[in-house]
Amino acid sequence: FSKLKTQLQKDLEEAKVLLEKATRKRVRDALTAEKSKIETEIKNKMQQKSQRKAEPLDNEKPAAVVAPITTGYTVKISNYGWDQSDKFVKIYITLAGVHQVATENVQVHFTERSFDLLVKNLNGKSYSMIVNNLLKPISVEGSSKKVKTDTVLILCRKKTENTRWDYLTQVEKECKEKEKPSYDTETDPSEGLMNVLKKIYEDGDDDMKRTINKAWVESREKQAKGDTEF
Repeated sequence: FSKLKTQLQKDLEEAKVLLEKATRKRVRDALTAEKSKIETEIKNKMQQKSQRKAEPLDNEKPAAVVAPITTGYTVKISNYGWDQSDKFVKIYITLAGVHQVATENVQVHFTERSFDLLVKNLNGKSYSMIVNNLLKPISVEGSSKKVKTDTVLILCRKKTENTRWDYLTQVEKECKEKEKPSYDTETDPSEGLMNVLKKIYEDGDDDMKRTINKAWVESREKQAKGDTEF
């Protein structure tokens, strides 16, 4: 974490230096946007670090459990955790006492792109969960459920093995992608600034290229002198 934070801080300093040198509006706008993005990323990393310190370690169940929403005698399950292996997408639903319910009262119905869970007669109520528009097709025959202590585990067999699911559903994917910034820096925090400058350089005229080259050289010199600050 500290290494990543240092990298982000260096990127931020470099963006500031380049911003001071830049005179073209387009260059300044792009660098200002990148600077704000790096600042947000540093803030998010700090928050994640604080949360990790505050949260107890729990390797068994990947998601926090919140009380389900009650609607009459049927409770709609809206909280779950999920992870995956090469062959399966695994959904964890926590229901206190579910392991004491008769086996036939825990039912899961699969289709190629959905599943629905119904738990009957658990403490006098029924519990249901429907997930439509799964990100990728699943094998209906290869999918199954397991009931463990206070947990229902739904195993969706991937139709294409060894493929990674970044999201559980297509809707979740679309929502997340709308939130994504235009320059994606998930792989390496240093790439964002490089991509911005590269794009401006490639699209720019000779004056813009000279401006960027000059600012780049000066920022590198300043960074070399100021490395000890970090």
